[in-house]
Amino acid sequence: MKLKILSWNVRGVNDKSKRKIIKAVVRKQMADLLCFQETKMQVMSEGVVRSLGSGRFLDWRALDAIGSAGGILVCWDKRTLEIMDWEVGRFSISCKFKNVDDGMVWVFTGVYGPFTREERECMWEEIGAISGLWEEPWCLGGDFNLTLYQSERNSHGRITSVMRRFAPILDELGLVDFPLQGGSFTWSGGLNNQSWARLDRFLATPTWLDQYSRGGGIRRGPSTFRFENMWLKVEGFKDLIQGWWQGMVVRGSASYRLAAKLKELKQNLKTWNREVFGRLECNKAEALQKVEFWDLVEMERSLTEEETNRKKEAKEGYAKWVSLEETHWRQLLRELWLKEGDRNTGYFHRMANAHRRVNSLDRIKINGVWLSEDQEVREGIAHAYHQLLSDNPGWKADIGSLQLKQISQPEAEGLELPFSEA
Repeated sequence: MKLKILSWNVRGVNDKSKRKIIKAVVRKQMADLLCFQETKMQVMSEGVVRSLGSGRFLDWRALDAIGSAGGILVCWDKRTLEIMDWEVGRFSISCKFKNVDDGMVWVFTGVYGPFTREERECMWEEIGAISGLWEEPWCLGGDFNLTLYQSERNSHGRITSVMRRFAPILDELGLVDFPLQGGSFTWSGGLNNQSWARLDRFLATPTWLDQYSRGGGIRRGPSTFRFENMWLKVEGFKDLIQGWWQGMVVRGSASYRLAAKLKELKQNLKTWNREVFGRLECNKAEALQKVEFWDLVEMERSLTEEETNRKKEAKEGYAKWVSLEETHWRQLLRELWLKEGDRNTGYFHRMANAHRRVNSLDRIKINGVWLSEDQEVREGIAHAYHQLLSDNPGWKADIGSLQLKQISQPEAEGLELPFSEA
């Protein structure tokens, strides 16, 4: 089984605009398990979790922030992972999972490390205690707020006491450090943003590495042409439409002129969409590449004022394409009740692609009693209908002649069944 885990220090999820960016990345990564550090949420809520784009089939656990500092959120796809046990510490959340596919049991620990020496010692004690809780394969991921090697800082410097302490702890716990791909550092800051370091990492036991590999991806096909509501958010688009419409000269009856101008407008939109606007996913990916480019440049040297502005423009451009993509999927779903930026989850994303709706019941209330087990639900519904049909002869069907009564709409609206959907 291949397992994909995403760990990310998001530096706050209490801002709606930032959650849109997070959601775009989450949806693209299609991870089975998500771990967000520094949520800055004193009390995590279901609404915030779902607004991050984790999907309908999710479960989650959170370590609340203290004030506006810290906080960890771990969430996962229940179709892939089943939680068996969990522990919430001061600097970590640990979850014991069982894979739905193969029944493999393993442990994940999400970490957000402290800054002071005294608190780091408490963190090492906490991680050591976690290692003694379970014997299953173990993976840790998160922002440890410390480095392991001199090369993990752009300034290199000397070997610190933190490094000397970190290395033997990994040996003692039998943990292997994952190498980074795509870059050398995960954090930047300091004066003029010129300090770079690797503070985020994944660690795992050899037994965990033997079981899993990293991978994943996403595929999308082209969509048929339609008028996209997201075009209305493009600067100058309405003026463009007005110019096209006023520039069309058509003679004939009013109905013919309308039909002819609409046909020509459709062709203009097709050409503009293909040659100017471009494919949404490609534009978003290109915008993200620009952001990553300036990040790499800034790792090597200080940015000029002009380059700093261009980096800011790149980030704003990426946020714009994320917003447009969200509007596109909202239209595709045709869910009028859906608030933009609030519930565009992976579940609805897949529903739009497949053009079908998956209906399900988590539980049902019959005669005032909630039932959740499959067998209980089946027996409860059968018993309720049996009682209903037995008590009301007008509802019975003549089995001998196979005649069934057709209920009219007014009659149907007045019926009250002895059970209700959750």
